[in-house]
Amino acid sequence: MGTLSHAITAKLALPRHDFSHRRSSSSYYGLPYLNSRFPRLNSTRLAKKIRVSAESNKQRPSVDYNDPEWKSKFQKDFESRFNIPHITDVFDDAVPIPSTFCLKMRTPVTEEFAGGYPSDEEWHGYINNNDRVLLKVIHYSSPTSAGAECIDPGCSWVEQWVHRAGPREKIYFKPEEVKAAIVTCGGLCPGLNDVIRQIVITLEIYGVKKIVGIPFGYRGFSDKELNEMPLSRKVVQNVHLSGGSLLGVSRGGPSISEIVDSMEERGINMLFVLGGNGTHAGANAIHNECRKRRMRVAVVGVPKTIDNDILLMDKTFGFDTAVEEAQRAINSAYIEAHSAFHGVGVVKLMGRSSGFIAMHASLASGQIDICLIPEVPFNLHGPHGVLQHLKYLIETKGSAVICIAEGAGQNFLEKTNAKDASGNAVLGDVGVHIQQEIKKSFKEVSVPVDVKYIDPTYMIRACRANASDGILCAVLGQNAVHGAFAGYSGITVGICNTHYVYLPIPEVISYPRLVDPNSRMWHRCLTSTGQPDFI
Repeated sequence: MGTLSHAITAKLALPRHDFSHRRSSSSYYGLPYLNSRFPRLNSTRLAKKIRVSAESNKQRPSVDYNDPEWKSKFQKDFESRFNIPHITDVFDDAVPIPSTFCLKMRTPVTEEFAGGYPSDEEWHGYINNNDRVLLKVIHYSSPTSAGAECIDPGCSWVEQWVHRAGPREKIYFKPEEVKAAIVTCGGLCPGLNDVIRQIVITLEIYGVKKIVGIPFGYRGFSDKELNEMPLSRKVVQNVHLSGGSLLGVSRGGPSISEIVDSMEERGINMLFVLGGNGTHAGANAIHNECRKRRMRVAVVGVPKTIDNDILLMDKTFGFDTAVEEAQRAINSAYIEAHSAFHGVGVVKLMGRSSGFIAMHASLASGQIDICLIPEVPFNLHGPHGVLQHLKYLIETKGSAVICIAEGAGQNFLEKTNAKDASGNAVLGDVGVHIQQEIKKSFKEVSVPVDVKYIDPTYMIRACRANASDGILCAVLGQNAVHGAFAGYSGITVGICNTHYVYLPIPEVISYPRLVDPNSRMWHRCLTSTGQPDFI
């Protein structure tokens, strides 16, 4: 099957669906007809979107809005795509048993219950399998409304429902037969240990005794020198008090078949995968391979991306902490700039393809004069460029602070075509480039300038989760376990419109979620910074 990174790259290259009129991927809700006033994308990204859209249309016919039945057809298609895989899809003879998860009666699970588990039917803490959460909550009256996400040119209202997350009254795994494994992949992110802790604690409440951690990402499945780590409540009790990952992280890994071979050898029948788009693509491939081999395994993802670039979800864990920690860097840059003669502070924050951290951090601080993100093209030079506006700020204010996402302005840097272990392009340091261009520009007009550049990336990634992320991590970890015991696989858990949901992995990994430059949040950021268009 090739290496895992190859599997991930192929998976991310092509969404499963598209209804032909989509003009942006800023916030995908299965809504193809987006705001017609959507700002320009750079040529590379636009070409990629067109290519993806064209390939997707080959797989699925576009919607005929003249058909009086198009709404019902759209809903049926949506329900089909968002129907989450279940163990009974492969094992139709699978028999559910009463759940061992009950917070009213906390009877310890022992071997005497192997044939049938105790349950308390008076406890109404379970989620019905038919419970749903509304995916779209705003009824836009016009495609020209700010941030409008419309299905058709007339912005018709069509209800779109996804599966509610939580414990079910019936489960499909006997706890004493479960060997659960947890793996953390990609880069560090605040909250990893919080999620690991909650998964372990919840598994133990169900009665699972065999819980292990796979060290250093997917690599831990194939590297014979890396031993799985036994986990228990005692082991993870205080792990959330520090940053990083108890299990370690890495990018890339062995082939999917090698991973599934290792799972068979180890007897793993529940796998919890913490990671971003690429990691989830790998998890989905593992799920498919397990189904192909008719293995009774539940594979559940927990979306981990500090960039907040997972589709359909309100936010991912680590994002709130990143925005909060970024305030320290921004405030330091502000103080440096404000205290110097013609001072300029430049802060580079995370955000390969999406500028959510830069946007939210700028809005939260109130100290940023210029916010630059990958989704909004800008010129450095020229009468409407960033440097011209910066000169205006120095003349009028005496100082300025710039916040830039790491993926912004890559068109100004020399391409290397280098890739990391996950197949992601290695980005040039746009912060250093901006710093050098500022010095060069002001030197040309004989105006002194004092530029300070701050890159807090690794300080932010390594810190522990704040209270907000701690709660999010706790709920995500618990719901991941509930989903696995309910018999679901090939799913990920997330928060949607403040409610927790299960989503099929392919629907959230088509491409990164992007900031909509016509959204109200970006408009709020522009209102705060007062910056003009740099085109």
